[in-house]
Formats: sequence, C-alpha cells, structure tokens
Amino acid sequence: MTDTTHRKGLVRSFFGAIGGAITWLRRLFTNLLFLLLLLFIGIALFGKEERLAVPQGAALKVAPTGFLVDELSQPTTLPGFLGGPPGPTEVRVKDLVDAIDNAAKDNRISSLVLELDYLVGANLSKLEEVGAALQRFKAADKPIYAVGDNYTQAQYFLASHADKVYLNPMGSVLLTGFGAYRNYFKSALDKLKVNFHVFRVGDYKDFIEPYTRDDMSPASRENNQRWLHELWSEYTEQVTGLRNLPPETIDAFIDELPQQLQRHEGSWAEAALANKLVDQLASRRVAIDELRETIGAGNKEQNYKSIDALAYLRSQKLTQIPKPGMEAARIGLISASGAIVDGEAPAGQIGSETLGQLIAKARDKQVKALVLRIDSGGGSAFASESIRQELLATREADIPVVISMGSVAASGGYWIATGGDRIWASPSTITGSIGVFGAFPTFEESLESLGIYNDGVGTSDLAGTMRLDRPLPEAAASVLQQGVENTYARFLRIVAEARGSTPKEVHKIAQGQVWTGRAAQQLGLVDELGNLNDAIAGAAQLVDLEQYEVVEIQRELTPGEKLLRALADNVDARIAATFADTLEANLPLGAWLNTLRPALAPIAELQGYRDPRALYVRCLACQAP
Repeated sequence: MTDTTHRKGLVRSFFGAIGGAITWLRRLFTNLLFLLLLLFIGIALFGKEERLAVPQGAALKVAPTGFLVDELSQPTTLPGFLGGPPGPTEVRVKDLVDAIDNAAKDNRISSLVLELDYLVGANLSKLEEVGAALQRFKAADKPIYAVGDNYTQAQYFLASHADKVYLNPMGSVLLTGFGAYRNYFKSALDKLKVNFHVFRVGDYKDFIEPYTRDDMSPASRENNQRWLHELWSEYTEQVTGLRNLPPETIDAFIDELPQQLQRHEGSWAEAALANKLVDQLASRRVAIDELRETIGAGNKEQNYKSIDALAYLRSQKLTQIPKPGMEAARIGLISASGAIVDGEAPAGQIGSETLGQLIAKARDKQVKALVLRIDSGGGSAFASESIRQELLATREADIPVVISMGSVAASGGYWIATGGDRIWASPSTITGSIGVFGAFPTFEESLESLGIYNDGVGTSDLAGTMRLDRPLPEAAASVLQQGVENTYARFLRIVAEARGSTPKEVHKIAQGQVWTGRAAQQLGLVDELGNLNDAIAGAAQLVDLEQYEVVEIQRELTPGEKLLRALADNVDARIAATFADTLEANLPLGAWLNTLRPALAPIAELQGYRDPRALYVRCLACQAP
C-alpha cells in the first residue's frame, strides 16, 4: 500500500466517522421527537383532566377566538406546533352560555371580563344567545367588564352588555351596518363560453342569479333590503337599550362618521367616547391594572384573578353528579349545522344518513323529547326530505320533536324544520326561502374553442345528455324544469300540512322569500321566539317535566378524528386543496381551468350536495350578519 493510498483511507475513515455520527445524532433526535409526540398524543387522548381550582372572588374570563358556531367542524389538519395555523378557529355558543350560566350561580365567581380582540365573527342570533347569558349573569348582581383594543360590530354587540367598556386610545368602534354583496359572473361565463342552464320556481329564489345576471335583480334587492333592515333594527335597538342611549345613536354615529372624526382630530376612540359607546379610553395595560385593583391580583400567569370560561366549564363537568332519578327524565339535543348533503357527512355538514342515524339513536336512548338545533341555509332536497322522515318517525314513537332555529334555517333547513311539533326561532334567525331550483352547466362551446369536440351514439334522445361536455337537449331541459316544479309543489304541501295552512296560502310567502324569525312568527312559519335554552324548556313543558337532564347526541368520532380533535381545535390548513391546486396548475389546460375557478366554486358546492336529481333547496342570501 502506498502512502497516498494510506492517506486516502485515513481521510475516508475520518469523514465516514463524522458522517456516521451525524446520522446517529439525526436518528436520535428524530426518535426523541417521535417519542415526545407519542407522549403528547397519549396525554391528549387518555390523560385525565383535573378539576381546576377556582380562586375565591375570581372573574370569569370570556375570550372567544375565531367564530361562534352551534357545532364545531371536524378538524382536518395538525395544530400550530406541528405546522398548522395557531389557535382554535371556532367556539361553541352552548359552551360559552353554559359557562356563563354556571358562573352566575357560583359564589366563587365575582365578575366577568370580556376580552374580545380575537373574536373573528358571529351571526347576530349567536351573539344574542351569549348576550342573554350575560344579562342573566348581571341579574345575579355580578359586574361585567369589557376590554378591547378595537371593537368590530360583532365584538361591540357583546361588549355593550358590560357595565364598563374600556377602549384603547388608538382603537376604534367599527360600526358600518349590515350588507349583502356578492360577485356576479354572467359576463365572465359568456366570455368563457359556459352555458349555464337554470331551472327554478319563485321570483325570489336568487341562489342562481350570479350565473344569470351581472347585478342583483329588483325582486332580490327588495327581499334582501327588507330582512337586512329588520336585523339591523334588532342590533341597534339592543345596543342602544343596553347602553341607555337614544335609539338613533348608532345610525347617527355611522352617518356622521366623517364629521365626527373631524371634530375629534381623526380619533375614532375619542368619537366613540363622545357618543357614549364606551366608558373609558385606556391602554390594555392601564385597563388590566384597574381590573387587578377591582378584582384582585392573579398568579404569575394571570394579570388579574380569573379563570378561562371554557376551562372553567370543563372543570365543572368533571365533578357534576347526576341527581337521583334523573336518568328517566332526559331531553335529547342534536345540533345540525352546515349544508345539507345526501349520505354521510362530517361535522360541519348535515348528511342525511349521518343525521338520520343520530335521530334514530335518540329514539333508542328513550329520551322524553328531542330538540333539533338547525343552522343551515339548505342544500339537497332529497336529503332534506330523508331527514324530515326520520323526525316524523320519532314523533310516531311518541317522542315530541322541538326545532330550535339558529342563525339560519332556510330552504332545506326549513324543509327539515317542518318535521317538528313546535318551531322556535330567535328574532334575528333567517328562515323561509321556500323555493326550489336546479342548475346544470355545460362546457361544449368552451371546449370547442380549444379544439375539443364530442360525438357518439345512444339508444335514445336522452342518452348521454347529462354530460358537461355536451349541449343540453330541450327534452332534458323540460324534464329538469318539471322536476323543479314538482318538488316545489311538494315543498308547499309539506309546509301547509305542518303549519295548518294551504299550498296556495304558503305560496304567497314562499317563492324563495327570506324572512327574519320575528317576521316568520307573524306569518305563521314558526311558533315561538326564543333561543336554544327556551326551546329546551319548551320541550320539557310538552312532556310535563320540571326536572330533566339534557343529553347531547353526537356522531361518534373515528380514532383519527379523535386524535385531531384532541390535538387541535378545528385547525384547517386545507393541505389537500393546496396539493390539488399544485397538480392542476401543471396539468394540460390548467391555466384555462384556473380562470374558471372563482366562477365555478359554487357549482362545486352544488355537486357536493349529492342530490340524486340535482334539485336544491338552498338560500344564497342566507348568510346572516
């Protein structure tokens, strides 16, 4: 062996040793990380929660993050520490209400603090439910404080329930009123040579208007203006009443905002203070210092003596002991939120089979009555009818069914509601929209412009007609339109039978018209006005129960879903969608498909409803503010 060969061997051995050490360290680090992850998962899934100690005189800290919802959507991605977005994006209204109501009766809780900076949004009816709980808390002679750097419309509605509202001197109270605006795609579809075939009944059924017009129709404008003004009146009346202000204060503040800001040298905070929308301008540090003096100092992790509302609720549930005999007096509660689709669906959607199984499960649990909470703008007509039939079967089993409408229970949501014995809605619920439509786009001209043609043979004139790449024959169009008219007639009969009316009378308030809960009660579409707790109490009255236990009936999560729910509070980074976008961008015609994406997104939504006849009871306007 030469010296050169020997030196090369030593060099290889030296760097080989370094490489081996690096590989060993990398494997060690990866294994440790994996073990820590397993440990965390084990604690999350199987660890026992300990009841938190509630300090005497502590404040209940209500600091919701994300959106207020009736039902949590199913988590689909990992939490922030594993690469997903940080923090929860949804909070259940019922959880907040239960926490506040428990705290109102808890002698250890002295007060309540609203920290609302991370509340992204909520429909008015959900805000009203939390607001009603806040009012019950105040009725127990316990003060409420609101601290905020800025207040959006939703945040300010809750803050207005406080005895004292703090606002950062550089903050604002951003009140703008309610609006309903959307994009219209007719001209874009014409340029893309997409033929959109529409079949509907009712002048006010405007879900499909964005594909047939470039602006809002007069009928839709009239309908939307009416219910928006009713909801805004509900908002302003409550806020001004809570703040002891003249009824016109909010509208005047908005209408004169430029002049208001000019008078206060551009300061939104000073304008809000001058109009008595807030009580004190103070930085967060100053506001917290005042709370510390009023409530008491907290531990090292707290600025003031407090306990988080959701943590408090979990702690309370751990020590709740059922009262003797309570097992025989149970009221079932099922939440149904999202678009109505045929078959099974995860939380955040209403699957006909999934919800039907829950309703059947309620019968097996031998509940005395069933409350179905609906928060949906509709979807598949076939799925809606399947769910209604399950409710009728429950009533036939001598179990009364009470419907509690959330923010929205319109179109298919109202179709389902007709299966109940009694219907409750909040004054700001959006309901009605009794109408049906069908929609079918074809792309034959778009494809022809790219040099792609379609041809073939069939055994009848209708063979191969329901294809996106072929024109829609007149016979097929007639079949679809007749299906829409038949389903609308069925919808009218169902409503008439449920509400003790006639199809002719229902037609006058149907045709896709949208109503607030208050207007719907006057029209006979709902029986009572009230929130979820009122509906539950109403169900108890139907079966003469003075004491009862509310049992939530929920879909069993799969092991994977339990893992994601344990690891994160509904974090959805839509990894699958991102991956699909990457693939599509590299496919032939990818650029052309991307130009269609904004216009065709709602078409994909319709396909997701999986209605076997492509007939939909869906409300476009029903996204309640």
